[in-house]
Amino acid sequence: MKKIIVLMFFALAATNVTAQKDKRAAGILDEMSKKFSSMKSISASFTYSVEGTQKKITETYSGDVTVKGLKFRLKMAGQEIFANGKEMFTYVKEANEVNVTDFDPNSKTNFDLTKIYTIYKKGYKYVFVEEIKEGSNYYEVVELSPENAKNDIAKVQIRVDKKDKSVKSWKIWHKNGKKELFKVNKFTPNPLADDSIFTFDKKKYPGVEVVDLR
Repeated sequence: MKKIIVLMFFALAATNVTAQKDKRAAGILDEMSKKFSSMKSISASFTYSVEGTQKKITETYSGDVTVKGLKFRLKMAGQEIFANGKEMFTYVKEANEVNVTDFDPNSKTNFDLTKIYTIYKKGYKYVFVEEIKEGSNYYEVVELSPENAKNDIAKVQIRVDKKDKSVKSWKIWHKNGKKELFKVNKFTPNPLADDSIFTFDKKKYPGVEVVDLR
């Protein structure tokens, strides 16, 4: 679960493997990143799915996340993850147990809700793929590919709202055949987010077992 979030929330071979960083893709990604960096905090509800062969969804989870700088709180699949910039608390509801570890902001993880806005800036090529319409909304699709051939991810496609440059979804293709899809269902910029919500409060979880792994 940590790999999904710490890896939630930001992966890749372009359609044309000789493509580097085309101007249209760069413009879309820069505007997307600028919009995100202007916010002091964000909250979002999302759906995470794993896709098997023949485009069949094999797993689907819903979640909510609040982010403020390096701090975040995630609820997903019976777990809650709290990160206050120094410590990380992973609470498992079924076991009524919380694991405490040191927080590493540089941990190598999959694309979470925050990294997806900036990951393209280092180590990736990108190319504009297409513009699509869904209902009354238009989305621009950009594809990323890693410059390092040893990366275990084949490619990532990010779908960006053409009007407000918000991220609608992103899909990750792994070289082992696994596919992951993150879809943002609701996005709220600059919500009230007191720092206390990013630290686990055991008083609110009667009988919880605390496992300190630091």
